[in-house]
Formats: sequence, structure tokens, C-alpha cells
Amino acid sequence: MQVIEKLTYDVVVVGSGAGGMLSAIRAHDLGLRPIVIEKSDRYGGTSAVSGGAIWIPNNEELNGADSPEKALEYLKSCTEGAVPEAKLSRYVELSPTIPAYLKELGVEYYVHPQMTYPDYYPWKPGSAPRGRTMFVRPMADGTVLGDHFFQLRESYPEFKLFGRVTVDLSEGAQIAGKYPGWQKTLARVLFNYWSDLGWRRKTRRDRRLGIGNALIGGLRKAMADRDIPLRLNTGMTRIVRDGGRVTGIIADHDGQEVHIDASRGVILASGGFEQSSELRHRYLDQKTEPRWSATPRDNNRGDALLAALEIGADAEFLNEAWWAPTITVPSTNAPNTLRNIALFYERGFPHSLAVNRLGKRFTNEICSYHQFGQAMLRDNAATGANMPCWLIFDAEFRAKYPLGALLPGSVVPDRKLPPEWIDSFLYRSESLAGLASKIGLPKEDFLATVERFNGFAATGVDEEFDRGGNVYNQYFGDPSHGPNRVLGAVAKAPFYAVRLDLGDLGTKGGPKTDENANVLDKEGTVIPGLYAIGNAAGSVMGGAYPGAGATVGAAMTFGYIAATNAARVNSW
Repeated sequence: MQVIEKLTYDVVVVGSGAGGMLSAIRAHDLGLRPIVIEKSDRYGGTSAVSGGAIWIPNNEELNGADSPEKALEYLKSCTEGAVPEAKLSRYVELSPTIPAYLKELGVEYYVHPQMTYPDYYPWKPGSAPRGRTMFVRPMADGTVLGDHFFQLRESYPEFKLFGRVTVDLSEGAQIAGKYPGWQKTLARVLFNYWSDLGWRRKTRRDRRLGIGNALIGGLRKAMADRDIPLRLNTGMTRIVRDGGRVTGIIADHDGQEVHIDASRGVILASGGFEQSSELRHRYLDQKTEPRWSATPRDNNRGDALLAALEIGADAEFLNEAWWAPTITVPSTNAPNTLRNIALFYERGFPHSLAVNRLGKRFTNEICSYHQFGQAMLRDNAATGANMPCWLIFDAEFRAKYPLGALLPGSVVPDRKLPPEWIDSFLYRSESLAGLASKIGLPKEDFLATVERFNGFAATGVDEEFDRGGNVYNQYFGDPSHGPNRVLGAVAKAPFYAVRLDLGDLGTKGGPKTDENANVLDKEGTVIPGLYAIGNAAGSVMGGAYPGAGATVGAAMTFGYIAATNAARVNSW
């Protein structure tokens, strides 16, 4: 391969997600010269298509309702001894400083006063009923990015109204849950979009950036203001180690080799390996497929992991992922294209239940998406009849509630759906027995499961899995439905089913790191000059998912730590 360039910087950041961008900005602000490289032709990575939330314990907006001691207790309980306490303590100590730093960069986070997001394990010691999740405020005008606007990886259509209108997490939750004032919110965001006539003539893409796009857009603006270079279509192929110390990387840019020296360090921030079939089958406990993942196709293939292992790095949590059930939806505007969409909250609407291929329930349907994925793994190991499983719902659910890219029937009735969706993506029958036949479930067991479930719905108490029995569960569902807002009978024809695969939001395993984001070798010794953060590192959360935003929050916190350590400035 021909060498076309030799470059020298203080810090090379591999990957342009939130953690990578923030680490580059922090390095610059400490007097270093960073560069960010990105393998894709779009920047932002998985962060750009995320909800943009961050899980920040003891943040200022909780107004004293949390404490470092309580947060550490919760993390220790969640991670069950798999993560060193020093690493957990560093996260608890440093993460509360991240929102203030982001605000200085023009990216503002807040805690919604009425719609706080509970921690995912409310029964564990130290959990916070109001949660520790912070939401990002929308970026009102993404066109301030100039030429960089259309290089930003766009949010997924299901995160927008009608596939195009930007909403932030609190707006989306208010509209989907029909909380007080939802009609006013809906009217406002629709008016703002359609009244922007000049921009509408140019593109259907909303100039207002929300959720992950707001975070990445704000960080890209901060990078541009600092003249930090971002090289697209440039993927790392090898880490250069000289005399024990990492001194740079070799990258591929459109088939030609680029050498980038790094005098102060290389920060690996290029995501996990969920898009590599080979690595998934090698490391994950049960067979799963890249196409089930909700992350951008072909992006995260374990480049950082493989390069780090090649120079002697240790690794951890390679069998873990940020699990989430996904549905496979045919694209309506790109023929012959399928997308896997994660179901984050839809499993909590009444008039639905999930069953394995034996026709039996296996978990509380509105546990967190990560816990639901773990339940799929456990059930499949025990029965061999999960992965896939099925979400079953009736006509009331279909009429009232969204399901991924499928809008409620009151908005888009079955007759307006693409004909090829019926009985391939969305299975439908006038009877439960007929539905069982279509999707291959044993009829008697399935009908008995639904009958028992409907009995629980009548009383409002799920005696099998306690659906709706904790504060996290009660965040979801339909507030107008009773006696249990997440529990309703599956009784009104027609009946529907969609297949649930074991998807993910990225893998959690990677090079083993210490509390300063230093990569360690197999003897537990720091590899000088090499750092790893986010899904390119072994997760600080171990096998757990403590709350919404734990992925992005940890990536940015340890990106900040890595850059600070590279600059030899210890502010803690």
C-alpha cells in the first residue's frame, strides 16, 4: 500500500463519537494538538443516532437528592464486583463535571422537572427513583455547522415525528405517553418545521438538531471553532509501538496508507465490534447476528480491539453488549433494504405481551431493554426457544400506540401500510389461534398464556413477572389506562405479532483499562501512550446498564480523563 501522508500531532483520536470528540476538545484546551480520524464518510458514530442522554450521578440539577456515596453503592451493586472500585469511584467523582464542561462548549444538559428517568435497577441499594439521566437540549440551528452539517450522521427516522421532524427525548416522551400538554407540544414542533419555508425548499432534513445529533452537532461546532482537524474515510489499521510506548497509528484513507505520529498518546474511541460477524461469534456467549444490531451498519467492526490485542493489550467483558430487542422493518423509501429498530419503551404499552417460541412468557416485558435482552439469553439457554421471540398485541394496542417505525393505526391504518409488510414484518389474524399458526407457536400453550395474562390485566397485578411493579416500569405505559398503566388484556381482534431479535446498542468489551483510561497489558501494566474509552474499551459498567445514558456518559467522562492524563494535568 502506498504511503501518501506522514502527519504528526500530540494526540490521535480514533473515532468521532461523543467520547472521541470531547477528548480531542479537552486535549486542545489543555494545550495539545489533536486530530480525530473517522473510518466512515459521516461523523458522529453511534452517538449521533443515540438518544443523546447521559447518566451522571450526583449532578447539580438533582439539587442534593444524590450523593457520591449513594451513587457508588448503586454502581457496586450493579457491577457485582466485576469492575475495580477505583474505576467506579473515578466515574462517580469526575462525571458530574462533564455537564458544566459541555455547557462551556455550547452543549447544554438538563434534568426535566416532571419527566425524570428512573434508574434501571430501582430495587438495588443506592438507586435513584428520580434517576440520574440528563437530557441534551436541542441545537436550534444546525446550519451554523456550515459544510459540516450534511456530514453529520443523521438521527434514525423513528426518533423523529413522521420520520423527519426533530423532537428531543422529553418532547417525544410527552407526545408518545400523551402527558398533559402533549397536543400543544406536537403542534409547536410541527409548526416550527413546516414554517421554515426557505430551508424546506432546500432539504427535508430538519435544521433543528435533537437528541444524539444535538450532542454531536454541538461538539463538532466546538471542534471547528478550535480548528481541530477531523479526517473522514480514514480508518486505523495498526497501532505503532516503539520501545514499549505507543507513538502513533497507521491508517487507511481510500486504499492508501497514512502514518500519524502521536507524541502524547493515542485515544481509541472507535466503538465496539457488534458489526463483525466473526468477532460476535468468537466472543459472545450465544450466536447473534450483526444485522440485529441497532447501530450503524458496517461501522463498528472491532478495529481498536484487534489493533490493541496485536500489541499485547489485555481485554475484558468481550462477552457483553448493551442489549436491546430489535424488530426488522422493511424500508419504505429504499427498496430491498431492511433496518433493525430497537424497542426501548413500546413493550410497556398495555394490550401486549412477549412470548418465546413455546408460547410462554419469560420476563417482565417492560424491564429495561438491556434486562430484556439478558432475559432472552437466559431463556434461550434454558429452552432453546428464544432468539427470536415474539411481541404479541391486539387491535387496541395497534390503534393507540407506536411500535418502532410503525405509527399507531389511528394515524396509519393497516390499509395504508405497504402490502408486503403484512405477514412478513407485521403478522395479523382475526383469532389468537390463527396468529399462533402463522408464527409457529403451539396453540394450546399460547392460548393458555394469553388467558392467564388477561386475568392479571383485569386485576392490575402481574403475579408471574410483576409487570408495572416498580418505579421504572411506571415511567412507561399509558397514564389513562387502569388499573395498571402498563398492563392490558390482549383480547380485541385482529391480533398482531412482530418478531423480536436479540439486538444491541453496541458491544461492551474491549482493551482493559484502569481508572485513568490507560490500556493495560496482560500483566496489568500500563501501555504508555495508549488510552481506550467508550465501547472501544472494557466497560466501566461491566455487564450492567445502570440507567439511560450510561453509554455516552461514560464515554465522555473517560474521554475527558484520557485527554487530561495525556496532557499530564491531574485536576482531580
